[in-house]
Amino acid sequence: MPAILIVDDNPIQAVTRRLILEKAHFPVVLAEDGASALARFESGEQFGMVITDHCMPEMSGPELVKKLREQFTSLPIVVLSGLPEAEAQYEGMDVYFRLKPIQPQELDELLG
Repeated sequence: MPAILIVDDNPIQAVTRRLILEKAHFPVVLAEDGASALARFESGEQFGMVITDHCMPEMSGPELVKKLREQFTSLPIVVLSGLPEAEAQYEGMDVYFRLKPIQPQELDELLG
């Protein structure tokens, strides 16, 4: 089973999501920003899904998703944000947009 890549500049949120997913027996890898996430793909790592935050320094969620979509058109991507209006920035990018806070059972359902 390919790992899930969690991209979040907030280490507490990233680790919390990782623990939830690992408890459900999913392998998880963390990246602290968009550039680190892209570097993992460029090094040949393969992922079954990406869960990314919307607001991050250097490279925003929409920028990361756009770059990922250039090579990985069918990769499942979940975007998490506390801003409901952010969803419009992902129009046409084929992502699952969810508002934070996201409950553990919601994460499980997305991976279902």
